[in-house]
Amino acid sequence: MTGELVRIERRELAAWLALACLGLGLTALAVHSGAQLGTASAPFLGFYRFQLGWTSLAAPVVALAVLAVAWRGLLATARWGHVLAASYAAALAWALALAIVDGADGLTRALTTPDDSAGAGHPPGPQLLLGWLREAGLQNLTIGVVLTALSVLTVPIVLIAVRGSCGDGAARAFAPVLILAPYAVWVAVSLDGIVALLGAAGVMLGERGSKHIRRGWRAFGLALAAGAVLGVAALFSYSVPWLGLSVICLYFARRRPMLHLATGLGALAPVLVATLAGFNWFDGLLTARDDFAARVEPHRSALWWAGISLVALLLAAGPALIASVRKLRNTPGWPFLVGAAVAIVFSVVAGFARGGVEHAWLPFFPWLLVAATAPEEQGGEPVGSPLLLVAGGAVTALVIEAVLSTPW
Repeated sequence: MTGELVRIERRELAAWLALACLGLGLTALAVHSGAQLGTASAPFLGFYRFQLGWTSLAAPVVALAVLAVAWRGLLATARWGHVLAASYAAALAWALALAIVDGADGLTRALTTPDDSAGAGHPPGPQLLLGWLREAGLQNLTIGVVLTALSVLTVPIVLIAVRGSCGDGAARAFAPVLILAPYAVWVAVSLDGIVALLGAAGVMLGERGSKHIRRGWRAFGLALAAGAVLGVAALFSYSVPWLGLSVICLYFARRRPMLHLATGLGALAPVLVATLAGFNWFDGLLTARDDFAARVEPHRSALWWAGISLVALLLAAGPALIASVRKLRNTPGWPFLVGAAVAIVFSVVAGFARGGVEHAWLPFFPWLLVAATAPEEQGGEPVGSPLLLVAGGAVTALVIEAVLSTPW
């Protein structure tokens, strides 16, 4: 890494720290002014406490190991399949290490705490999945590990999509950013992590199907599969269909207009099946909106949470977000950012972001960071992994896990 790149990373880290302090100051002002926030732990949901024990040592060990491997350049020279496998294993270790700061409770608490996915009108996917796992005779601890292992599959899937659009070097450099992302605090035992997995799989299939080397029925089949997976994801979350916009932008950028039809047909299939089974997606959306208006809106100020939600985004995404925003125009992976960014902007502007975005936005966080490993100028030389920013993100996750008890 050249001296100039190091200086750039230091400036980006300083900018992130300044924005984080400003955001936390805004949050403190809201708390002390008596604003309606509906939580004692803004900008997140849960409650603050300090937890430090022998299990707290696991996460720093994982972080140091990942940083050492990346610093030595092993990810740049290993076979691609090995990079994917190692990234998955490391991300799983990171998520589990953060969760066990609270002991076994960190892997079971989310399964015994009521959440919004059980509210009126919400999609049936999360509860059906939990029901199937419990009918299989699995105990909560096992279910927690299974859900975490599934959620972390998002990492290699995103890397595959990034490699296809941004190139091999950018994807390898991006691996540490994803592995040690601060939002991993909310990935363990998270049904929103399953949503992130499905959304990432849909985008990846769309990316694979729209490559210029694929034509005819193979491209059509992959585009159809992309739509089907996104349709299934829509049965888990009402917000994840925004990632379909990323697929649309990919097809537009690659001039593959006919694939829109395939993906649209694929997305409709799961929704129609759900309708035949008794769940109308559009009626459910309206019911969930009414439920949100009755249960949440009276107790959480839309104005305050509009700003505080962005603070939560800044902390959950980590310092790499600054690099990604700065280099947005330099990455061929810009379609990935479009769907995620529009989803977040819509959520804030529409007043739906009123606490809990740290888990609700899990499907969007990885895509917002894609440009972190983009060249410094369009068409320029690839850059390495921003390890200073990655380390800053890892420290952020460690601090959050030590002081915050989340309901998920």
